[in-house]
Amino acid sequence: MSRKYYTYILTNYTNSVLYTGVTNNLKRRVYEHKQKVNKGFTKRYNVWKLVYYEIYNSPIEAIKREKQIKNLLRRKKIELIKAKNPSFEELQID
Repeated sequence: MSRKYYTYILTNYTNSVLYTGVTNNLKRRVYEHKQKVNKGFTKRYNVWKLVYYEIYNSPIEAIKREKQIKNLLRRKKIELIKAKNPSFEELQID
């Protein structure tokens, strides 16, 4: 069984903050963000809503994509999200 890796974007209640991350367990990681398990950016800015994610078979590819997204202008990140999730609804994890 091949392992899956995820590049994802979270936002806060008002969609004013965007956070990009990478993980091998999206369901667990989103739960950790919601529960504010780790101190840092997402806890400080109350970032918890999953609005975008991509699936990869390789951690190297997922990390590469995370870096690409982090380097995008905010406007481009919003365009990326809206292409798959126009209303910024909270996505459910398979």
